[in-house]
Amino acid sequence: MKNIVKVVRDEIAAGNVGCKTDCPYNPCHFSGQNCTFCYCPYYPCNDERLGKFVEGRRGQKIWSCEDCLLIHRDFFVEHTVSKIKELGLEAGDPRFLTEVFPEAVEKFWHRGKAVMVVGATSDAGKSITVAAIGRILKRMGYLCAPFKSQNMSLNSRVTSDGAEIAMVQVLQAQAMGLKNADAHMNPILLKPMGNTRSQVVVEGKPFADYEVGGYYDEFVPGPGKEIVKRNVDFLLNHYDYVIMEGAGSPAEINIYDKDIANMRAAEIADADVILVVNVEWGGAFAYAVGTVELMPEEDRRRIKGIILNNVRGDVNLMRPGADRMEEILGIPVIGIIPHLDVRLPSEDSEMFRGRSSVGNGPVHVAVVKLPRIANFTDLDPLYSDDTTVVFAESPEDILDADAIVIPGTKNTIGDLQWMKDVGIYDALRQMKGKVPIVGICGGYQMMGKLLSDPQGIENGIPGDYEGLGFFDNTSTWSSYTKRVVRDRAVIIDGGGEVEGYEIHMGMSDVKETPLFRMTSFGREKETEGSVRKDEMLYGTYLHGVFDRPAFRDLFFSLVSRKDRGTAPEMSVEDYNDVVDRNLDLLADGFEKGLDMDAFKKIFGVKE
Repeated sequence: MKNIVKVVRDEIAAGNVGCKTDCPYNPCHFSGQNCTFCYCPYYPCNDERLGKFVEGRRGQKIWSCEDCLLIHRDFFVEHTVSKIKELGLEAGDPRFLTEVFPEAVEKFWHRGKAVMVVGATSDAGKSITVAAIGRILKRMGYLCAPFKSQNMSLNSRVTSDGAEIAMVQVLQAQAMGLKNADAHMNPILLKPMGNTRSQVVVEGKPFADYEVGGYYDEFVPGPGKEIVKRNVDFLLNHYDYVIMEGAGSPAEINIYDKDIANMRAAEIADADVILVVNVEWGGAFAYAVGTVELMPEEDRRRIKGIILNNVRGDVNLMRPGADRMEEILGIPVIGIIPHLDVRLPSEDSEMFRGRSSVGNGPVHVAVVKLPRIANFTDLDPLYSDDTTVVFAESPEDILDADAIVIPGTKNTIGDLQWMKDVGIYDALRQMKGKVPIVGICGGYQMMGKLLSDPQGIENGIPGDYEGLGFFDNTSTWSSYTKRVVRDRAVIIDGGGEVEGYEIHMGMSDVKETPLFRMTSFGREKETEGSVRKDEMLYGTYLHGVFDRPAFRDLFFSLVSRKDRGTAPEMSVEDYNDVVDRNLDLLADGFEKGLDMDAFKKIFGVKE
């Protein structure tokens, strides 16, 4: 820490304060952060509300403040700068910790407020409502974090520290301007393995596998409640607002006393609650009234407002019903939100319900609709005006394609067998060399010659299984170890950066020309993936490989069908920028549909 404050004083004298957008790492914490102090002059403060002790490489205790964002808040910086000037402080001056820090924390630190969004049904729009609220509060200058105590999803992402959490909490964190989501925001992730069994991921790491009964009878009353409490407490100590999301319906009376995803989580966080109803489903008023009436009185009192969401047509037509519902329940309707055409990643497989394709473009991209498809947001960057993305369930869908993607799956071997049973396996082999084919994660494993599972880890049935044979690779499940990591790489043939993450069990012995050269710290000498360029075959473990333009352009440059046109025109933007722009559009739509006075009253926003 020597000379840090001297450097800062020189920067202050030169006017180098505030958000340093010219820094290549900006933002390293949250958008708009104050970068005056890249290193905290109060280190180590040893205040356990803001940081914690961790174990160093040699076993010693080290103070970690990586999650503390106070030093990057304008008001905190202004106070510190004024004290440096007033007291003439230099590096190592004990008055930083004995005088300035206690005064600053007393003046500026406060425990945040929790507000929970619950839905009258599944797919009510809870996730996008949390994202919209978070973006609105961010615009007002508040620091917010998302929180979903329990999420069931096969659509997950990897955090910067290697934790696995649900994709939608990463999206919500982005909406709130946060650079990196973390496991506190989704401490319990359920990954379905079959009809009644799920892998339970706790704080980003595999915890155990549970049947439904065991989960509710053993996990929830055992470690479950404490996991929820310590993680929401952490967020409340670090952010102005924690915007919580419920799961399913908050009025499931068959499991009400065991549900830690809705009103029990609200109770733990002492959160006010907003109820969201998807009008497009029909019966919106009945859903809302029924949900509230099924709750005990102490939980009803937490509900401070109702939002009627996804209204097509004239929103004013909902007002008479909203007024009547307010009379019945005594709860104000604080928003009537129109249907918003925004392009955002889908949270779960509900996006496939009743849909066989997306888009009407001339180039047909067949995505094998695996029964246990996972991380399907990999596909989102493929949607464009020039493409029709077909969710292939038959050989005919494959044989009519201009390009093919075999996506990730929670059960590679089981879904490989499904492809063989329905004829897609043979159709894929017929299309080899005719159109570009990309396999991602489990799809990449399927493209190898052999899948070996001697213990039955992946499918419950030990054995060796013949892959598609596109690559001379063998994938083996020899342990229950899961690889969870974020990666950066460049395309070896032609260059261009990609960025993504790996989440998989089973490791591949690769015999092919590699597709990528890794650029992640410590992995610069490693390669990843497989390619047979002449046969237009590509495989990788990297989820998110299409998000950056480089690989997306490479894939579509190979597409050519005379009867439907040539390669589609794809956006040169990073998909992340597309998402961020649409988050602004989402927040704009919500602001117009919300009663902002009622909104500010619920959140305690000061004018």
